[in-house]
Amino acid sequence: MALHCPECGFTNADSANYCQRCGSYLGGAQADRPADSATATYRVDETGELVPVDVDEVVAHEGAALVIRAGGGRVGESFPLTGERMTIGRRPDSDVFLDDVTVSRDHALLVRRGGDYYLDDLGSLNGTYVNRQRIESHRLEDGAELQVGKFKLTYLSK
Repeated sequence: MALHCPECGFTNADSANYCQRCGSYLGGAQADRPADSATATYRVDETGELVPVDVDEVVAHEGAALVIRAGGGRVGESFPLTGERMTIGRRPDSDVFLDDVTVSRDHALLVRRGGDYYLDDLGSLNGTYVNRQRIESHRLEDGAELQVGKFKLTYLSK
């Protein structure tokens, strides 16, 4: 069995303690975490303060949300999906701003088509992944794991 890095998703040998690609520790975070633990979620308000968020309430009200699960020290930050299009990238005015060199300025786009959200890669250097598969365009389903650079996000919908 292979070990997937919790930070970058790289597949490592099962005997590895550290990721061969990014150097992240592979054993402690998952091994020490109880199976029923949950990630506290929050959003950053206009003043830069962290505001606790009930993701179930956001999903019920807005219909869908993205939650950062790993990467960049921002675990738990959430983004309600509003509107027909949301940009993801390293550009400061992106709707989902992910400030890291592994993320392209204009990395990906969330687009509502019909009643569903689709994730479209915008020709990013490191690619965009859904459930560990590199994609060009992909219809998102509840619980899907997205990877944008070193960030892992979960798509939640009602």
